Amino acid sequence: MPADAVVSGARPLRLGVLGAADIARRRTLPAVAAEPDVELVAVASRDPHRARRCTEVFGGEPMAGYAALLGRADIDAVYLPLPAALHARWIEAALDAGKHVLAEKPLTIRAADAHRLVASAAARGLVLAENYMFALHPQHACVAELIAAGMIGEVRGMRAAFTIPPLPAGDIRYRPEVGGGALADVGGYPLRASALLLGEPLEVIGATLRVDAARGVDLSGAALLSTPAGVISEVTFGMEHAYRAGYEVWGTGGTIRLERAYATPPDHVPVLHLRTRDDVRTRRLEPDDQFRRAVRAFAAAVRDGADSGLQGDDILRQADLVDRVRAVARRAEITGP
Repeated sequence: MPADAVVSGARPLRLGVLGAADIARRRTLPAVAAEPDVELVAVASRDPHRARRCTEVFGGEPMAGYAALLGRADIDAVYLPLPAALHARWIEAALDAGKHVLAEKPLTIRAADAHRLVASAAARGLVLAENYMFALHPQHACVAELIAAGMIGEVRGMRAAFTIPPLPAGDIRYRPEVGGGALADVGGYPLRASALLLGEPLEVIGATLRVDAARGVDLSGAALLSTPAGVISEVTFGMEHAYRAGYEVWGTGGTIRLERAYATPPDHVPVLHLRTRDDVRTRRLEPDDQFRRAVRAFAAAVRDGADSGLQGDDILRQADLVDRVRAVARRAEITGP
């Protein structure tokens, strides 16, 4: 069968996985298994036992080492859930091997690397996507439609937050050398939501990061963003809070609030709260699997060039925004618990 047969839809997208991370086992590989247009061929890990545990459940061949998987001719694309600090190296290696890439967020630690890799993928005619899967969930399109219909008048501001409770002491997100920290792990979500609903460009007016001095990693932070017209978004993120994962948009005539906007399970029933001058409504939406949507959109981008909403300029705007938050942030160092 010709190598480009996947593009015409003659066979499924043949996928390899670099790394047996928890997010892959819990969410992405079940989504891959549910998609008829994607076939899992192999899972590579530095620990062969972890790779084998994945393939025993989801199929494919377990492999030791990432380079060996990239050398296989029977793999069209790779999914990359490695620690963020390893992304740039292995995305580049995958592109050099002629593979399309779906990488977990953040695509890279530095915006400069994101720009280089996006350009490299484009030059090779390959798809490079960043798995901010939440952006594909229909609940956000519903919010955007209500705003466009004038249900809350002219938008004047937004608050967006993603905060989670403290993690176990040895969690990888407390390790700066592998790309840990609250901004990289959870901060990107409310930043991306702000761009999704308020549009581009967004200027970073100010920011703060609360940094654990002993571990050298940011535990929480906030940013104030503005559109050119002065519409403000107040963003909060952190790994030392009660759980919160939503946003509220308010305008001249009302507000829209979504309480579970980012880590949305497939069976979750989203609830929109719409408040206007004359009415208060609660709207229940259909459940949806945002990981399956991301896998499907990635396969369609490879197959027929459809815009997945997770690639190209979407990657670059996100990387630049996170870089600007980090650059302007006032750092407050803390010691002890």
